[in-house]
Amino acid sequence: MTVVLRAQDLTKKFSNVLAVDALCFELRKGTITALLGGNGAGKTTTLSMLLGLLKPTSGKIELFDRNFITSRFSVLSRMNFSSPYVDLPQRLTVRENLSVYARLYGVRDVGERIEEVVEQLRLESFLDRRLRKLSSGQKTRVSLAKAMINRPEFLLLDEPTASLDPDTTSWIREFLDSYRRDRGATILFASHDMREVELLCDEVILLRRGKCVESGTPQSLLDKYDHERLEEVFIQVNRSGGAE
Repeated sequence: MTVVLRAQDLTKKFSNVLAVDALCFELRKGTITALLGGNGAGKTTTLSMLLGLLKPTSGKIELFDRNFITSRFSVLSRMNFSSPYVDLPQRLTVRENLSVYARLYGVRDVGERIEEVVEQLRLESFLDRRLRKLSSGQKTRVSLAKAMINRPEFLLLDEPTASLDPDTTSWIREFLDSYRRDRGATILFASHDMREVELLCDEVILLRRGKCVESGTPQSLLDKYDHERLEEVFIQVNRSGGAE
């Protein structure tokens, strides 16, 4: 299977703090991978480097067979991201936000594409409402719509179902699974919802103190640690650093 992203010895230091320590992993086309870890494990720093927001201290990132660190502008139109912790312009309406980002990503037939994502993510009832007037859950859905506006081949998601009710979480999960299957998209997301990871992900990368301490399919990790729930695996690895 085609490798879409390859991180090799990815390292990031902030003064004397080693946030990410020689991280290595590959993401294959059409797969969904979870990036897990406790607070301070290096998830946000890793995502920031994969978005081009932070320059690695050392190491390599290859995306679509390009050197992402030196040539990221050549592939930015093929990727996108969503995070409930990164605000979109609050004074703009949902429609205005989607229009702005569609044009930034060079989307053709902007109006038609906005209609598609609005229908897919059920934004009709507040499409012309300013973002600052929306609930946290509504903002999460708008952020995801923005991330889908350019039909990305590589999608980075930080807590994609934060603040959503269980029913909405379920159909967002189904939507993401359908999107990757239909378009062969590759998705990397950080989440604290272990049940979501079990249901949605093909692979798991578990970070601890900036290092990858475990990786594999959810089922392989459950088998290795002899647990029934991924949450139990996460707790054991986060506390001890690995299998006993």
